[in-house]
Amino acid sequence: MTDIEQGRLEPIRRWHRAVNERDQAMAAEVVTADVSVGGPRGRAEGVAVFLDWVEHSGISLQPVAWHTISPDVTVVEQDARWPTEAGGSTAPQRVATVFQLVGSRIAAVVRCEDVTAARAVAMELTNSTQTS
Repeated sequence: MTDIEQGRLEPIRRWHRAVNERDQAMAAEVVTADVSVGGPRGRAEGVAVFLDWVEHSGISLQPVAWHTISPDVTVVEQDARWPTEAGGSTAPQRVATVFQLVGSRIAAVVRCEDVTAARAVAMELTNSTQTS
């Protein structure tokens, strides 16, 4: 991976760190004010929505593969774990998340059930950006 690619992906690495550590300050720094957050339960916009999700979801996401779709859109395959009522966590489940960057901040995050679904969402985001 080139230095340029490494730098472009740094906000996504910081996003993972913020989510996994429940770091509200870092989470707010890596996204745009109108960040779009989507997943199995729908979509919403804004930093407050994102910070609430970071605080309450309990999810842990370990990146396992990165797929650059365009200079501003990347799909990351992740092993996801959720907290259990007993205080532990679930077995890892492979998911894929689409990240859309604007400059050095994340403007959209969409968690999908698999990489095929994520690639479809990524192509929609890429096409809508190119026609805007």
